[in-house]
Amino acid sequence: MKRSQFIRSASVGALLIPATTLFSFRPSNLQEEPQLDRKLVQKFVGASHSKMDIVKELLEEHPTLLNAAHDWRYGDFETGLGAASHVGHKELAKYFLDKGAQANVFTAALFGRMEILKPMLDFSPSLLHAKGPHGFTLLHHAEKGGEEALEVKDYLKSLGAEKTKISLY
Repeated sequence: MKRSQFIRSASVGALLIPATTLFSFRPSNLQEEPQLDRKLVQKFVGASHSKMDIVKELLEEHPTLLNAAHDWRYGDFETGLGAASHVGHKELAKYFLDKGAQANVFTAALFGRMEILKPMLDFSPSLLHAKGPHGFTLLHHAEKGGEEALEVKDYLKSLGAEKTKISLY
C-alpha cells in the first residue's frame, strides 16, 4: 500500500489524532505541580554552599529542590550538590547524594573517586576542561577534596589539567 492510499483509507482515518491532542494528553490522575519559585531555588542553592540546617529545612518542605538548578546567568547553572561540591563541603554533598541527588563527575573528583572519573575521561576526554558551576574545573574540585582526592588531582594534572577556575564572564 502506498503512503497516500494508507492516509486516505477509511479504516485508518479514524485513528489519526491531531498533534495538538496527542501532545497535550495527560492522564486525569496526574496533578500539575507548580513550577518552583526562582527565588526559592536561589535561596536553596545559595544555602547549599555552607548552611546545612537551612538546606535540610528547605528540602524537607520542598523535596523537588534536590535537583533544582539556579541560573546565575551566562550559562552558569548550579544545583545544591554543585554548590556543596565546589566549596568542598563534603558532609553536605554526601547528604545530597544520600537523598538521591544526580551525581556528576565534579562530585566524583571532590571525593577522589578515580574508578568513576577515569572511565568518564576515557569516554569523553574533553571533560578534563569541563566547567562546572561558576567555571570551576575538575582540578578545582579535586583540590577541594583534600587528602581523599590526591590521586585524582595528580591524575588530572598528568593529563594537562589547567588552572582551577575558568572564568565564565
